[in-house]
Amino acid sequence: MTTQRDYYEILGVAKSATIDEIKKAYRMLAMKYHPDRVEAAQKKEAEEKFKEISEAYAVLSDENKRRLYDQYGHAGIDQRYSTEDIFRGADFSSIFEEMFGGRGGGNVHFGGGEGSIFDELFGSDVFGGSSRRGRRSRQGRDLQIELEITLEEAVFGTEKTFQISRYEFCPACKGTGAKAGSKKVTCSYCRGAGQVTVSQGFFHLTQTCTKCGGEGRVITTPCPQCSGQGRLKVARKISVKIPAGVETGSHLRVRGEGEEAEGGKGDLFVIISVKSHHLYERQGNNLLCEVHIEAAQAILGAEVDVPTLYGNVKMKIPSGTQSGKIFRVRDKGVPDVRTRVKGDELVRIVVDIPQGLNAAQRKLIEEFARLRNIDLG
Repeated sequence: MTTQRDYYEILGVAKSATIDEIKKAYRMLAMKYHPDRVEAAQKKEAEEKFKEISEAYAVLSDENKRRLYDQYGHAGIDQRYSTEDIFRGADFSSIFEEMFGGRGGGNVHFGGGEGSIFDELFGSDVFGGSSRRGRRSRQGRDLQIELEITLEEAVFGTEKTFQISRYEFCPACKGTGAKAGSKKVTCSYCRGAGQVTVSQGFFHLTQTCTKCGGEGRVITTPCPQCSGQGRLKVARKISVKIPAGVETGSHLRVRGEGEEAEGGKGDLFVIISVKSHHLYERQGNNLLCEVHIEAAQAILGAEVDVPTLYGNVKMKIPSGTQSGKIFRVRDKGVPDVRTRVKGDELVRIVVDIPQGLNAAQRKLIEEFARLRNIDLG
């Protein structure tokens, strides 16, 4: 019978330790024995130590589990909880976020099944008896490209064609990696299971077979075109329809245009970047532009031409309009990418002060000033 070490001894804390002291002790030991932080020669030993301290922390950091352990020892835990249940609910997230800047956060948990931290660290299901066999088929990698378009293209929509490089199944071997006419054979190391199990006391460590990569079969005669990889990198031209209303930072998902793998094709994400415009500044779904008018037009009022992306329109300027005044031209902005409702064009008036007056013009302005009782000094 294997003697199990005391959890308090494993973490190096007293039985009266507070939860903060337990967490601090675990953090220090996890930093020391995390498999990613040790030399290759020490990795196996570190894995076992890391699992041991993680189990101790999972029990002692949980009030109910700790009470059972203090009262009945390991027997109380073993009778009440399965191996997987011991780790369920333990707060590893905050510690791993501190240690690795987010790795091991909210989407990572301890225990068996997909997404477990032990799967992530050791490429395996730590807890024996898993019904899974062989390597999970992974979907092809998603790709991302930044695409720059003009404001006009963003407003009206467009279609763009560009080239990407991605991995696709080798046409010679159809993705098998084996030379045409040859077959894969059963892996002699795992006997086709895709996994090997090593027992270490309390744990049964089931690891992906390193010889066949979890497939259960190995290639005896590699495909000469892809060197047994099953995939080749190729350049492809892709056409994407850009909907009206997109803006800088918009993400367009093109399904099935990512890389190819056994689990299917990944997706292509197109990140939109809209070029700046010499006339317009975008403000949400509105467009802001400036229109210059003469002082006389501002004083007396006028009708002026206003440029829009939909063509010029006439706009009335009321008398007494001040420089900086903003007028609204309805439905001449950007269509909402979802509702298709257009924004407006906002027209900021800039009153130009005349320069280089001749004598007659100056005399008229002086007369105007006199009539308005303006002190010219």
